[in-house]
Formats: sequence, C-alpha cells, structure tokens
Amino acid sequence: MFCVYIIFSRKLNRYYVGTTDDFVKRLAEHNDIKHPESFTSRGIPWESYLLIDDLHSEQAYQIEEHIKNMHSKKYIQNLKRYPEIIQGLLIWYLKDSSYIYSTIPLSS
Repeated sequence: MFCVYIIFSRKLNRYYVGTTDDFVKRLAEHNDIKHPESFTSRGIPWESYLLIDDLHSEQAYQIEEHIKNMHSKKYIQNLKRYPEIIQGLLIWYLKDSSYIYSTIPLSS
C-alpha cells in the first residue's frame, strides 16, 4: 500500500509533499545528506507533518498531485485541521468506487 506524506522543515518554513510505499525509509532519505544538491537537503531536518495511508498507488499519486496543485500552505494546514477534507479526497480519488458501497451496512 502507498501513502501521501507531508513533511515540514522549520529551517525553510516549507512543506514537502510526496508519495511512497515506505514512509519511514523515505523520511530517512530526505534527512540524509547523500545528495547535497537536492531541494530537501537544504531543509534538514524534515519532520513528519501529515500522513494519508492505506492507498492504492494511483490514488496516492492523484492525491499528491492535487495537494501540490493547490500551491498553498494554508490548504496543507487545513488538511490537518479538518480531516473531512482528506475524507473528501479519498472518496474523490477512489480507484474502485464499489468500495464506497461495500462499506455501507445493508438494511435488514
């Protein structure tokens, strides 16, 4: 399963949005100085800000792109403040819409 992650650098006062299937490993890579020319190396240390997990790869990449296209720190902060925004994204970018119906209890 994949996740969309948002990390934050106090040094740069910036967020970074990405997708991975191993968040712990990916965060360690962002905080490693093996590639000093990379954008994230300038922001070390990066800390976890928000994680949206248990996603199919296509869903994760679509949500990542959506968040990046918003170009807004406020939007990222609102994702954490208002979890219903994330729920809306999960439904909007759901790969298999039959999942929505399978979670609704059937009436007797």
